[in-house]
Amino acid sequence: MLALAVSAWLTTGGSPLHAGYLTLLDLFAIDDPAIAGPPSRKVIQLFTGLIGLLLLPVLVAGVLEALGAFRSASALRRPPRGLSGHVVLLGLGKVGARVLARLLELGIPAVCVENDPQARGLTLARRLHVPVVLGDIAQEGVLEAARIHRAHALLALTSSDTTNLEAALYARSVKSDLRVSMRLYDDDFATAVYRTLRAAHPDAVTRSRSVSHLAAPAFGGAMMGRQILGAIPVERKVLLFAAVEVGGHRELEGRTVAETFRPGSWRVLALDTSAPGHRTPDLATARSTGYEPADRPADLVWELPDSYILQAQDRVVLAATRRGLAELLGRRSLPLRP
Repeated sequence: MLALAVSAWLTTGGSPLHAGYLTLLDLFAIDDPAIAGPPSRKVIQLFTGLIGLLLLPVLVAGVLEALGAFRSASALRRPPRGLSGHVVLLGLGKVGARVLARLLELGIPAVCVENDPQARGLTLARRLHVPVVLGDIAQEGVLEAARIHRAHALLALTSSDTTNLEAALYARSVKSDLRVSMRLYDDDFATAVYRTLRAAHPDAVTRSRSVSHLAAPAFGGAMMGRQILGAIPVERKVLLFAAVEVGGHRELEGRTVAETFRPGSWRVLALDTSAPGHRTPDLATARSTGYEPADRPADLVWELPDSYILQAQDRVVLAATRRGLAELLGRRSLPLRP
């Protein structure tokens, strides 16, 4: 523009200010054509109009870029180029959103991959500026965009077992020692996948979990009331801790502690020595809150001798599998108290 203004000043003989003014008018195509002007003026005007046409897309792009800066707060963030040591979270549904919130609470960097642009977890990711890759993992380059080759772990938490398995297999092909945790609905299928991946990649950490399998103890505990004290997952199994009245259970009543032990089903861990009339109704509540009334102590003896004979008035704490506890409670000769 400066060169055009100088050329117009030298050829027309006018003042530099007037030459610059005419150049701007020609550049924005708002001046009258120089039909009666000298040839130099006509050439400069045509050249200036051409420059104006080339400059117009640049101005439009600048305006759009300025508008995009205002929308950057609501846009999804892309994974940085040098990102490494992060967790790739596949799926931002109900489970994925909760896991993402927990990862951020622990200060663990994460990159999310989601196929549905309307997933409920995208709002959380957008608000917390978590990098998100929108796309199907079956498409080439989606996991690469999430920097899977430099990731620390993969959490495949979609509601589709096949999608989670496909993502885990592809991620392992890219990085054989990648830590993988999959959400699989069918527990038998999850067991088979876990054993296969563990055998194929013995040096890597592999976990497969069924959400319904892990949630079952909570539902079982709610139905059984105060009997269930807690539940912990152990590999592919769930171990329940329950408070059981010995009376009415022929597998417990009148037997020694050693005789009541059923490998793979249940085992007596402790004995509540409180008098039947002074027992704490809910051992889990009393222990979790630390509140034990002086006149109703929950006196638990954990190191029971194998020769101790369980009596009908005893209450014991035992560890059992889900199937073992169901079998024990189902064989009771007396009806369960509500």
